[in-house]
Amino acid sequence: MVHGIRTQDGRRLAVEEYGDPDGTPVVLLHDTPGCRSGVVPEDVVAAHPTARFISYDRPGYGDSDRLPGRRVADTARDVADLADDLGLDRFSVLGRSGGAPHALACAALLPSRVRRAAALASPAPPDARDLSWFDGMAESNVEEFTLALTDPLAFAGRLATRAADIRRDPAQLLVSVRDGLTDSDRQIVSTPAVGEMLLRGYREALRGSAYGWLDDYLALLSTWGFDPAAVTRPVLLWHGAQDTFFPAGHFKWLANRIPRVRPVLEPDAGHFGALQALPAVLDWLCAAPEGTAPRPR
Repeated sequence: MVHGIRTQDGRRLAVEEYGDPDGTPVVLLHDTPGCRSGVVPEDVVAAHPTARFISYDRPGYGDSDRLPGRRVADTARDVADLADDLGLDRFSVLGRSGGAPHALACAALLPSRVRRAAALASPAPPDARDLSWFDGMAESNVEEFTLALTDPLAFAGRLATRAADIRRDPAQLLVSVRDGLTDSDRQIVSTPAVGEMLLRGYREALRGSAYGWLDDYLALLSTWGFDPAAVTRPVLLWHGAQDTFFPAGHFKWLANRIPRVRPVLEPDAGHFGALQALPAVLDWLCAAPEGTAPRPR
């Protein structure tokens, strides 16, 4: 079910719900670029019949209004407005890749409402001390992040061109980041269910403009607006050791700073291995508080 809500400052957020409407609520924070669809594969949803999945387009993506200059921390305000509109008291949050810092923001800034948080394949903050942020990163990512930092206008123009290409052929996005894909990543994204989910999500995310994509990059590369060390809720932090989109150094930095963290570093996985970890991650998110985290495989 897709519908729109209004935030307290009057913006529209496009929201989608699926699963059990009376089930355990899990708010999904999508990838970069991404949208409300394309977060959890259908077979994983079917395997969790007691979960209520709630996803939305971050500002500037899909059918959600843009919020220029947004920070990662602003997600907590939007998720609180979404939860108020849906009558949710407490809920869990899950974010993958570019969505993972937004999940951590919710855990840090909404501690009375977030039960548990899962952050999969997450980058560390750009101002992380004692971390070489680009070390081990794929060349395509280094080039894009560097351009975003040094020439935002040129970067905006590049993303607009790429978004137009992706609207015509969503597979172009995966082609453009091929140097960051491990063999296991290629196998995962080539499976029909995952591939179709990702491509459908890319097309919808960029259907109107590239603003959401641009604003996500700028938010991830500037001060997040919260300290990961301030996250007091339980966090399952998952990462693939072979990830070159956000290398394992980012995982280790976060794991050393989040107080109630359950770190899982999968030795043979790359960036998209997070999709294979989803079933066990969701088991943990939906479990009673006294449950323990199963090891995602």
